[in-house]
Amino acid sequence: MLGWVRVRDYFFNKKKRERAFLENGSMLLEKLIVSCNGNIGKSIPIRTFSYQELRRFKICELNEGIHMWYKGFFEGQIFLIKSYFGLKPFAKYVINELAISAQMGAHSNVLRPVGCCLETPTLILVYEFAAKGILANRIYASRVSQYQQPMAWASRLKIARQIAHAISYLHTAFSRPVIHLDIRMENIFLDEHDVPKLFNFLFSRSIPEGETDVNVYEGIHHQRLTSPEVIATGRGTEKTDVYHFGVLLLELDSGESIEAEVSATLQDLVILAGEGGVTASFNSGESIEAEDSATLQDLVILAGEGGVTASFIQQKKAVLDLVGTCMGEDPETRPTMIDVTKELKRIEGFVP
Repeated sequence: MLGWVRVRDYFFNKKKRERAFLENGSMLLEKLIVSCNGNIGKSIPIRTFSYQELRRFKICELNEGIHMWYKGFFEGQIFLIKSYFGLKPFAKYVINELAISAQMGAHSNVLRPVGCCLETPTLILVYEFAAKGILANRIYASRVSQYQQPMAWASRLKIARQIAHAISYLHTAFSRPVIHLDIRMENIFLDEHDVPKLFNFLFSRSIPEGETDVNVYEGIHHQRLTSPEVIATGRGTEKTDVYHFGVLLLELDSGESIEAEVSATLQDLVILAGEGGVTASFNSGESIEAEDSATLQDLVILAGEGGVTASFIQQKKAVLDLVGTCMGEDPETRPTMIDVTKELKRIEGFVP
Protein backbone atom coordinates (compact mmCIF):
# COMPACT_ATOMS: atom_id res chain seq x y z
CA MET A 1 0.00 0.00 0.00
CA LEU A 2 3.05 2.30 0.16
CA GLY A 3 2.52 3.74 -3.33
CA TRP A 4 -1.10 4.61 -2.60
CA VAL A 5 -0.15 6.23 0.74
CA ARG A 6 2.55 8.23 -1.04
CA VAL A 7 -0.05 9.64 -3.44
CA ARG A 8 -2.57 10.24 -0.67
CA ASP A 9 -0.01 12.26 1.31
CA TYR A 10 0.09 14.67 -1.62
CA PHE A 11 -3.65 15.25 -1.28
CA PHE A 12 -3.29 17.18 1.95
CA ASN A 13 -1.59 20.15 0.25
CA LYS A 14 -4.53 22.01 -1.27
CA LYS A 15 -2.45 24.48 -3.30
CA LYS A 16 -0.50 21.65 -4.94
CA ARG A 17 -3.74 19.86 -5.76
CA GLU A 18 -5.22 22.97 -7.37
CA ARG A 19 -2.05 23.62 -9.39
CA ALA A 20 -1.91 20.00 -10.56
CA PHE A 21 -5.59 20.12 -11.54
CA LEU A 22 -5.05 23.18 -13.75
CA GLU A 23 -1.81 21.91 -15.31
CA ASN A 24 -3.07 18.39 -15.99
CA GLY A 25 -6.46 19.60 -17.19
CA SER A 26 -4.81 21.98 -19.64
CA MET A 27 -2.42 19.30 -20.98
CA LEU A 28 -5.22 16.76 -21.31
CA LEU A 29 -7.45 19.17 -23.22
CA GLU A 30 -4.57 20.11 -25.52
CA LYS A 31 -3.77 16.45 -26.18
CA LEU A 32 -7.41 15.64 -26.93
CA ILE A 33 -7.66 18.57 -29.37
CA VAL A 34 -4.49 17.46 -31.19
CA SER A 35 -5.40 13.78 -31.28
CA CYS A 36 -8.94 14.60 -32.46
CA ASN A 37 -7.51 16.90 -35.15
CA GLY A 38 -9.33 19.85 -33.58
CA ASN A 39 -12.72 18.15 -33.68
CA ILE A 40 -13.76 17.60 -30.06
CA GLY A 41 -17.46 17.98 -30.68
CA LYS A 42 -17.89 14.27 -30.04
CA SER A 43 -18.34 13.57 -26.35
CA ILE A 44 -15.65 11.46 -24.67
CA PRO A 45 -17.19 10.00 -21.50
CA ILE A 46 -14.38 10.45 -18.96
CA ARG A 47 -15.28 11.13 -15.36
CA THR A 48 -13.09 13.38 -13.23
CA PHE A 49 -12.61 11.95 -9.74
CA SER A 50 -11.69 14.37 -6.95
CA TYR A 51 -9.08 13.45 -4.38
CA GLN A 52 -11.90 13.15 -1.82
CA GLU A 53 -13.63 10.55 -4.00
CA LEU A 54 -10.41 8.57 -4.49
CA ARG A 55 -9.93 8.48 -0.72
CA ARG A 56 -13.32 6.75 -0.49
CA PHE A 57 -12.15 3.91 -2.76
CA LYS A 58 -11.49 0.63 -0.99
CA ILE A 59 -8.13 -0.39 -2.38
CA CYS A 60 -6.42 -3.74 -2.94
CA GLU A 61 -2.94 -3.91 -4.53
CA LEU A 62 -2.56 -6.10 -7.62
CA ASN A 63 0.99 -5.62 -8.92
CA GLU A 64 3.81 -3.10 -9.05
CA GLY A 65 6.35 -1.99 -11.64
CA ILE A 66 6.98 1.55 -12.85
CA HIS A 67 3.30 1.86 -12.00
CA MET A 68 0.93 0.15 -9.61
CA TRP A 69 -2.40 -1.50 -10.42
CA TYR A 70 -5.08 -1.48 -7.73
CA LYS A 71 -8.47 -3.12 -7.54
CA GLY A 72 -10.85 -0.43 -6.30
CA PHE A 73 -14.39 -0.63 -4.90
CA PHE A 74 -16.53 2.50 -5.20
CA GLU A 75 -20.29 3.10 -5.19
CA GLY A 76 -21.03 -0.61 -5.61
CA GLN A 77 -18.72 -1.08 -8.60
CA ILE A 78 -15.26 -2.59 -9.11
CA PHE A 79 -12.59 -0.69 -11.03
CA LEU A 80 -8.93 -1.01 -11.99
CA ILE A 81 -6.83 1.93 -10.81
CA LYS A 82 -3.45 2.73 -12.33
CA SER A 83 -1.05 4.98 -10.43
CA TYR A 84 2.46 6.18 -11.30
CA PHE A 85 3.10 7.29 -7.69
CA GLY A 86 2.97 10.94 -8.74
CA LEU A 87 6.18 10.61 -10.83
CA LYS A 88 6.27 13.91 -12.73
CA PRO A 89 8.44 12.71 -15.67
CA PHE A 90 5.60 10.37 -16.66
CA ALA A 91 2.91 13.08 -16.62
CA LYS A 92 2.71 13.74 -20.37
CA TYR A 93 2.89 10.03 -21.19
CA VAL A 94 0.02 9.21 -18.85
CA ILE A 95 -2.02 11.99 -20.47
CA ASN A 96 -1.15 10.46 -23.84
CA GLU A 97 -2.38 7.09 -22.57
CA LEU A 98 -5.68 8.53 -21.36
CA ALA A 99 -6.32 10.57 -24.52
CA ILE A 100 -5.78 7.60 -26.84
CA SER A 101 -7.54 5.00 -24.70
CA ALA A 102 -10.51 7.35 -24.31
CA GLN A 103 -10.91 7.53 -28.08
CA MET A 104 -10.38 3.78 -28.40
CA GLY A 105 -12.68 2.95 -25.48
CA ALA A 106 -15.67 2.18 -27.68
CA HIS A 107 -13.82 -0.81 -29.15
CA SER A 108 -14.80 -3.99 -27.34
CA ASN A 109 -11.20 -5.21 -27.21
CA VAL A 110 -9.69 -2.13 -25.59
CA LEU A 111 -9.67 -1.57 -21.82
CA ARG A 112 -12.19 1.23 -21.35
CA PRO A 113 -11.11 4.20 -19.22
CA VAL A 114 -13.77 5.34 -16.76
CA GLY A 115 -12.06 8.47 -15.51
CA CYS A 116 -9.06 10.04 -13.83
CA CYS A 117 -7.92 12.24 -10.98
CA LEU A 118 -6.24 15.44 -12.14
CA GLU A 119 -5.17 16.55 -8.66
CA THR A 120 -1.83 14.69 -8.45
CA PRO A 121 1.44 15.45 -10.30
CA THR A 122 0.73 12.48 -12.57
CA LEU A 123 -2.83 11.47 -13.39
CA ILE A 124 -4.34 8.53 -11.54
CA LEU A 125 -6.32 6.54 -14.12
CA VAL A 126 -9.50 4.58 -13.44
CA TYR A 127 -10.48 1.75 -15.83
CA GLU A 128 -13.21 -0.82 -16.19
CA PHE A 129 -12.52 -4.00 -14.25
CA ALA A 130 -11.04 -7.05 -16.00
CA ALA A 131 -11.62 -10.04 -13.74
CA LYS A 132 -9.12 -12.56 -15.13
CA GLY A 133 -5.97 -10.46 -15.10
CA ILE A 134 -3.30 -10.20 -17.76
CA LEU A 135 -3.08 -12.59 -20.70
CA ALA A 136 0.49 -13.61 -19.86
CA ASN A 137 -0.71 -15.44 -16.75
CA ARG A 138 -2.96 -17.64 -18.89
CA ILE A 139 -0.45 -18.34 -21.67
CA TYR A 140 3.12 -18.55 -20.40
CA ALA A 141 3.81 -22.08 -19.21
CA SER A 142 5.95 -20.71 -16.37
CA ARG A 143 2.98 -18.75 -14.99
CA VAL A 144 0.07 -21.10 -15.50
CA SER A 145 -1.14 -22.31 -12.12
CA GLN A 146 -1.24 -25.99 -11.24
CA TYR A 147 -4.95 -25.46 -10.71
CA GLN A 148 -5.49 -23.95 -14.14
CA GLN A 149 -4.85 -25.62 -17.49
CA PRO A 150 -3.25 -23.63 -20.32
CA MET A 151 -5.72 -21.76 -22.50
CA ALA A 152 -7.08 -23.92 -25.33
CA TRP A 153 -5.92 -23.34 -28.89
CA ALA A 154 -9.30 -22.11 -30.18
CA SER A 155 -9.38 -19.42 -27.48
CA ARG A 156 -5.85 -18.32 -28.35
CA LEU A 157 -6.76 -17.94 -32.01
CA LYS A 158 -9.85 -15.93 -31.14
CA ILE A 159 -7.88 -13.63 -28.84
CA ALA A 160 -5.24 -13.12 -31.56
CA ARG A 161 -7.91 -12.11 -34.06
CA GLN A 162 -9.63 -9.76 -31.61
CA ILE A 163 -6.40 -7.99 -30.67
CA ALA A 164 -5.43 -7.77 -34.35
CA HIS A 165 -8.75 -6.04 -35.01
CA ALA A 166 -8.16 -3.57 -32.16
CA ILE A 167 -4.73 -2.68 -33.57
CA SER A 168 -6.25 -2.30 -37.05
CA TYR A 169 -8.73 0.16 -35.56
CA LEU A 170 -5.89 2.10 -33.93
CA HIS A 171 -4.11 2.34 -37.29
CA THR A 172 -7.12 3.41 -39.36
CA ALA A 173 -9.87 5.00 -37.26
CA PHE A 174 -8.32 8.42 -36.70
CA SER A 175 -7.26 11.32 -38.89
CA ARG A 176 -3.65 10.19 -38.50
CA PRO A 177 -2.46 6.62 -37.88
CA VAL A 178 -1.57 5.84 -34.28
CA ILE A 179 0.99 3.13 -33.55
CA HIS A 180 0.88 1.33 -30.21
CA LEU A 181 4.59 0.41 -29.93
CA ASP A 182 4.15 -1.87 -26.91
CA ILE A 183 2.05 -4.85 -28.01
CA ARG A 184 2.74 -7.74 -25.65
CA MET A 185 1.08 -10.23 -23.31
CA GLU A 186 1.45 -7.99 -20.27
CA ASN A 187 -0.54 -5.23 -21.99
CA ILE A 188 -3.65 -7.32 -22.56
CA PHE A 189 -6.21 -7.93 -19.83
CA LEU A 190 -8.93 -10.59 -19.90
CA ASP A 191 -12.44 -9.97 -18.63
CA GLU A 192 -14.63 -12.57 -16.93
CA HIS A 193 -15.55 -14.06 -20.33
CA ASP A 194 -11.93 -14.19 -21.59
CA VAL A 195 -12.53 -11.21 -23.88
CA PRO A 196 -9.11 -9.56 -24.41
CA LYS A 197 -8.66 -5.88 -23.58
CA LEU A 198 -5.65 -4.08 -25.06
CA PHE A 199 -4.26 -1.27 -22.91
CA ASN A 200 -1.13 0.78 -22.13
CA PHE A 201 -0.96 3.50 -24.78
CA LEU A 202 1.73 5.23 -22.72
CA PHE A 203 4.33 5.22 -25.51
CA SER A 204 1.93 5.29 -28.48
CA ARG A 205 2.63 7.82 -31.21
CA SER A 206 0.55 9.34 -33.98
CA ILE A 207 2.33 9.68 -37.31
CA PRO A 208 2.55 13.40 -38.17
CA GLU A 209 0.69 14.70 -41.19
CA GLY A 210 2.79 14.36 -44.32
CA GLU A 211 5.12 11.85 -42.67
CA THR A 212 5.26 8.07 -43.01
CA ASP A 213 7.08 7.26 -39.77
CA VAL A 214 7.72 8.66 -36.30
CA ASN A 215 10.56 8.83 -33.79
CA VAL A 216 9.98 5.95 -31.38
CA TYR A 217 12.58 6.93 -28.79
CA GLU A 218 11.26 10.39 -27.91
CA GLY A 219 11.86 11.00 -24.21
CA ILE A 220 11.22 8.09 -21.84
CA HIS A 221 11.11 4.71 -23.51
CA HIS A 222 11.48 1.08 -22.61
CA GLN A 223 13.95 -1.52 -23.79
CA ARG A 224 12.40 -4.66 -25.25
CA LEU A 225 12.45 -6.90 -28.28
CA THR A 226 11.59 -4.65 -31.21
CA SER A 227 11.66 -4.52 -34.99
CA PRO A 228 14.83 -4.31 -37.12
CA GLU A 229 13.95 -0.85 -38.49
CA VAL A 230 13.54 0.60 -34.99
CA ILE A 231 16.87 -0.91 -33.95
CA ALA A 232 18.51 0.57 -37.05
CA THR A 233 16.89 4.02 -37.22
CA GLY A 234 14.86 4.63 -34.06
CA ARG A 235 11.79 5.27 -36.23
CA GLY A 236 8.62 3.23 -36.53
CA THR A 237 5.48 2.84 -38.62
CA GLU A 238 2.28 0.80 -38.48
CA LYS A 239 4.44 -2.10 -39.66
CA THR A 240 6.37 -1.89 -36.38
CA ASP A 241 3.17 -2.90 -34.60
CA VAL A 242 2.80 -5.73 -37.12
CA TYR A 243 6.24 -7.03 -36.11
CA HIS A 244 5.36 -6.85 -32.40
CA PHE A 245 2.09 -8.62 -33.11
CA GLY A 246 4.08 -11.37 -34.83
CA VAL A 247 6.03 -11.86 -31.59
CA LEU A 248 2.75 -11.96 -29.64
CA LEU A 249 1.33 -14.52 -32.07
CA LEU A 250 4.41 -16.72 -31.72
CA GLU A 251 4.06 -16.57 -27.94
CA LEU A 252 0.39 -17.53 -28.17
CA ASP A 253 1.46 -20.51 -30.26
CA SER A 254 4.37 -21.62 -28.09
CA GLY A 255 3.22 -20.67 -24.60
CA GLU A 256 6.66 -19.20 -23.93
CA SER A 257 7.92 -15.65 -23.43
CA ILE A 258 9.96 -14.96 -26.55
CA GLU A 259 11.41 -11.77 -25.08
CA ALA A 260 12.59 -13.47 -21.91
CA GLU A 261 13.80 -16.74 -23.40
CA VAL A 262 14.83 -16.44 -27.02
CA SER A 263 14.75 -12.79 -28.09
CA ALA A 264 18.38 -12.97 -29.20
CA THR A 265 17.61 -16.12 -31.19
CA LEU A 266 14.75 -14.39 -32.98
CA GLN A 267 16.95 -11.46 -33.92
CA ASP A 268 19.54 -13.94 -35.21
CA LEU A 269 16.83 -15.65 -37.26
CA VAL A 270 15.94 -12.35 -38.92
CA ILE A 271 19.59 -11.73 -39.82
CA LEU A 272 20.19 -15.34 -40.89
CA ALA A 273 17.10 -15.40 -43.10
CA GLY A 274 18.41 -12.41 -45.07
CA GLU A 275 16.32 -10.01 -47.11
CA GLY A 276 13.29 -12.26 -47.07
CA GLY A 277 13.07 -12.12 -43.29
CA VAL A 278 11.75 -15.03 -41.24
CA THR A 279 9.74 -16.62 -44.03
CA ALA A 280 7.08 -19.29 -43.80
CA SER A 281 9.47 -21.93 -45.13
CA PHE A 282 12.06 -20.93 -42.55
CA ASN A 283 9.45 -21.23 -39.79
CA SER A 284 8.46 -24.70 -40.91
CA GLY A 285 12.07 -25.91 -40.72
CA GLU A 286 13.58 -27.87 -37.88
CA SER A 287 14.22 -24.78 -35.68
CA ILE A 288 10.53 -23.97 -35.19
CA GLU A 289 7.80 -26.39 -36.19
CA ALA A 290 4.12 -26.26 -35.38
CA GLU A 291 4.34 -29.62 -33.61
CA ASP A 292 7.48 -28.62 -31.70
CA SER A 293 6.43 -25.15 -30.59
CA ALA A 294 4.40 -26.52 -27.69
CA THR A 295 7.11 -28.70 -26.19
CA LEU A 296 6.39 -27.33 -22.73
CA GLN A 297 2.66 -27.93 -23.01
CA ASP A 298 0.57 -30.99 -23.61
CA LEU A 299 -0.67 -30.75 -27.20
CA VAL A 300 -3.79 -32.65 -26.27
CA ILE A 301 -4.69 -30.06 -23.61
CA LEU A 302 -3.82 -27.23 -25.99
CA ALA A 303 -5.99 -28.67 -28.75
CA GLY A 304 -9.01 -28.79 -26.44
CA GLU A 305 -12.01 -31.06 -26.75
CA GLY A 306 -11.47 -31.70 -30.46
CA GLY A 307 -8.10 -33.33 -29.89
CA VAL A 308 -5.04 -33.14 -32.15
CA THR A 309 -6.82 -33.19 -35.50
CA ALA A 310 -5.49 -32.50 -38.97
CA SER A 311 -7.17 -29.08 -38.91
CA PHE A 312 -5.47 -28.28 -35.57
CA ILE A 313 -2.03 -29.02 -37.05
CA GLN A 314 -2.97 -27.11 -40.21
CA GLN A 315 -3.97 -24.09 -38.12
CA LYS A 316 -0.73 -24.12 -36.16
CA LYS A 317 1.33 -24.27 -39.36
CA ALA A 318 -0.72 -21.45 -40.88
CA VAL A 319 -0.19 -19.36 -37.75
CA LEU A 320 3.58 -19.85 -37.98
CA ASP A 321 3.45 -18.86 -41.64
CA LEU A 322 1.69 -15.67 -40.56
CA VAL A 323 4.29 -15.09 -37.84
CA GLY A 324 6.93 -15.30 -40.56
CA THR A 325 5.33 -12.63 -42.72
CA CYS A 326 4.65 -10.36 -39.73
CA MET A 327 8.28 -10.56 -38.63
CA GLY A 328 9.85 -9.98 -42.03
CA GLU A 329 12.99 -7.84 -41.86
CA ASP A 330 11.72 -5.40 -44.50
CA PRO A 331 8.65 -3.61 -43.11
CA GLU A 332 7.30 -3.11 -46.62
CA THR A 333 6.89 -6.88 -47.02
CA ARG A 334 4.86 -7.22 -43.83
CA PRO A 335 1.06 -7.32 -44.12
CA THR A 336 -1.18 -4.60 -42.72
CA MET A 337 -3.04 -5.35 -39.50
CA ILE A 338 -6.26 -5.45 -41.54
CA ASP A 339 -4.75 -8.24 -43.65
CA VAL A 340 -3.55 -10.01 -40.49
CA THR A 341 -7.06 -9.87 -39.03
CA LYS A 342 -8.54 -11.33 -42.21
CA GLU A 343 -5.95 -14.12 -42.29
CA LEU A 344 -6.61 -15.07 -38.67
CA LYS A 345 -10.32 -15.22 -39.39
CA ARG A 346 -9.57 -17.52 -42.33
CA ILE A 347 -7.37 -19.74 -40.15
CA GLU A 348 -10.10 -19.94 -37.51
CA GLY A 349 -12.40 -21.31 -40.19
CA PHE A 350 -10.31 -24.42 -40.88
CA VAL A 351 -12.47 -27.50 -40.28
CA PRO A 352 -11.59 -31.21 -39.95
